Amino acid sequence: MKKITPFLWFEDQAEEAMNFYVDTFNGAPHKKQESRIVDITRYEKGMAAPGAEELEGKVITGSFELAGERFMALDGGPLFKFTEAISFYVECEDQKEVDYFWNRLSAVPEAEQCGWCKDKFGLSWQIIPKQLGELMGDSDPVKSQRVMQAMLQMHKIDIAGLKRAYEGP
Repeated sequence: MKKITPFLWFEDQAEEAMNFYVDTFNGAPHKKQESRIVDITRYEKGMAAPGAEELEGKVITGSFELAGERFMALDGGPLFKFTEAISFYVECEDQKEVDYFWNRLSAVPEAEQCGWCKDKFGLSWQIIPKQLGELMGDSDPVKSQRVMQAMLQMHKIDIAGLKRAYEGP
């Protein structure tokens, strides 16, 4: 196991979320590694904190892998929520992959901007084509600035739109 593993606190949907993420990544175009649930430990009677008895049978800890990256999750009740201060960056090979992940993960339209979206569990994702970095990293500052301005107007990233901006008027 790596020294640092993202640990996700869910109110009571950790198992649903783990299954959703594993299914999403296993169905992706250009999948390079299998995603899977590694293990789940559940709350037994009397294990939850006083007042949180509804967590009985829910996930104390669960570990899962997405494209070879390890994550952990738990059902911890309503104390904490995800914020946009933390997001997961998914580098996509092409528009087909951008569209796939966007369609699977984007569930909060008002949170969409510049390739960022929020899923049905409140977790933020960046769905970014590798071409964005290539175009923005061009040595011509005029071209890279046009790409940046185009990207700032987008919700889901459109590679063709970025390329049009790169080529200019």
